[in-house]
Amino acid sequence: MAEAQLLVSEDEFTCLLCLETLSDPVTILCGHSFCLKCLSDYWDQSQECSCPQCRHTFIPRPALHRNTLLNELVKKLKKPRLSPHPSQNYSCPGDVQCDACTGEKSRALKSCLTCMASFCQTHLQPHFEVAAWKDHKLTDPVRNLKEKLCVKHHKSLEIFCKTDETCICMMCGVTEHNSHEKVELETEREEKQKQLGVTLSKIKKRLEKRKKKLKKMRRVMEQMKISVDKQVAEHEKTFTDLIHCIEETQWKLIERIREQEKREMEKANGAMERLEKEIKELKRRDAELKELSKTKDHVHFLQVSVVMISEQQYGFMPRKSTRDAMFALRMLMEKFREGQKELHCVFVDLKKAYDRVTERNFCSLTLDINTAHRDLRLSERNKKVTLERKKTKYPDHPDRFDCWWQVLCREALTGTRCYWEVECSGDNMEIGVAYKRLGRKGDGSECGLGINDKSWSLWCFNSKYFVCHNSQQIFINAPYSPRIGVYLDWPAGSLSFYSVSHTMTLLHRFNTSFTEPLYPGFWLDYKCSVTICHLTPGDH
Repeated sequence: MAEAQLLVSEDEFTCLLCLETLSDPVTILCGHSFCLKCLSDYWDQSQECSCPQCRHTFIPRPALHRNTLLNELVKKLKKPRLSPHPSQNYSCPGDVQCDACTGEKSRALKSCLTCMASFCQTHLQPHFEVAAWKDHKLTDPVRNLKEKLCVKHHKSLEIFCKTDETCICMMCGVTEHNSHEKVELETEREEKQKQLGVTLSKIKKRLEKRKKKLKKMRRVMEQMKISVDKQVAEHEKTFTDLIHCIEETQWKLIERIREQEKREMEKANGAMERLEKEIKELKRRDAELKELSKTKDHVHFLQVSVVMISEQQYGFMPRKSTRDAMFALRMLMEKFREGQKELHCVFVDLKKAYDRVTERNFCSLTLDINTAHRDLRLSERNKKVTLERKKTKYPDHPDRFDCWWQVLCREALTGTRCYWEVECSGDNMEIGVAYKRLGRKGDGSECGLGINDKSWSLWCFNSKYFVCHNSQQIFINAPYSPRIGVYLDWPAGSLSFYSVSHTMTLLHRFNTSFTEPLYPGFWLDYKCSVTICHLTPGDH
C-alpha cells in the first residue's frame, strides 16, 4: 500500500522551549509536548514542576518517557518527499506551469532562458533531441520569465555589472556598460552567497542570543510568580494570625473585665447594704425628730430639714459605719483603676499590632490640579496646597471647584485599606474624603466637604477638632496636633482620624457603608496650607 502523504508542516511540531522541531518528544499529563532534554533542563532549573505552556503543576515530578508515535511522525516529517507519480504531475497552486501544455497544465520541470518559456517533462524532450535546441540554456522552473529579459534589448540577462550593481544582457555589456566591470552571474552569485553566509551567521548568533534571553526571561517570570505567590501566602498568614490574636485578646479581655466586675460588684453590694442600714437609721431619727418637734419656730424647723435633706442627697453620713462604707467604695474604685491600667497594656499591644498592619497600607497621594480652586496654589510636586486668594491661571475643567476653596486627590480609593498623614499649617482647614459626584459648581452645601451625604471630614479650627458629615458637627475633646493621620478601611466601611505626635490618639471613627470610590480632599482658609506627608514603614 502506498504511504499516505503527510499533510502537516514542521511548524506544528515545534518545542516551545527551544523553538526547534521536536527532538525525542515527550508528552506530559496536561497533553503538551516538548523535547526531552529541554523539559528536563527546565524542571532542573525551577523550584516546581509545571508545564511551560499551561502552567499546570505536577507533584511529585513525573517520569519522562519518549512518545514513540510522535517521534516516528517527526522522523517522517523530516524525510525528503518523494516525487509524485507521473500521473500526478499536474500543477498545483504554487507550481510553475508548463507554457506548452494545452488544457490542464502540467508542472514545469525546467525553464529555458533562450525560449523564455517553461516546459514539462514531455515538452522539454525536444531540447535534448533537436540539435538546434540543444544549446539553449536551461534552468530550474522560474516564474515571470519576462523579468529575466532586458527591457531595452529583449535579451536574457546573462551578465552582472558590478559598477551599477545590476543584471544586464550581452548587448548592454558592449554598449552603455562597455567600460564597466562585469562578471558572470554565477561568479557574482558565489560572492553574494559568501556575503549572505556572513549575514546568516550574524543572524544566527543574534537568534541564539534572543533564545537565551527568552529562556532567561521565562525563568525570571517563573521565579517572580513563585515569589509573588510566596509573598501573598505570607501576608495572608500574617493577617490571619493577627486576626486570631485580636480575637483571642478580645475574649480574654472581656473575660477579665467580667470577672473583675463580679468581684467589685460583690464588694459594692456589701457596702450598699451598710448604706441602706444607715439610711433606715436616719429615717428613723428623722421621724423621731418630727414627732418630738412641736415647736412653731419655722426657722429652726427649716434649718433642721435642710441639714437632713443634704445628708440624704449628698451622702454626708456622720456615723463611723457610713464613713467606713464610703472609704471601702473609694478603695474599690482605686483597685478598679489599677485593673484598668493592666487592661491598657493589652490595648497597647493591640495598638502595636494595628500599627504593623497599617504600615503595609501606606498610600501615596497626589493633588489633582484639575479640581483645585483658582485661589489655591499647588507646590512640592502637587503634595502641598496653600490658599493665597490670588487667582491662578488654571484651565477650565468640569471637575474644578469654582466657589469652595477645595481640592481633591487624583487617586480613587475603593475595596482596599489605606493610611495617609497630612501636616497642617494655619488655624482653619478640613481634611476628608468624598465621592466623585461631590458638587463642583456653586456655593451650595452639595459642594462642601462634610456638609452633605457624599463626604466625611475632620475640621481643625483654632486648635480644636470637629468631625462633620451631612451637615452634622461633633466636637472632639482632644489635645491638638498639626499632624493628622487618616485610616480608611473601605471594605469594612470604617474611616478613622488620628492626632499624630509622639503617640497616636484616635479622634473619631465613622462607621458606614461606602458604595463608591473615595477621593481624599481638603478645604482651606486664608493663609492656611496642607501638605501630604511621605510615609515609610520606619515612620511608626
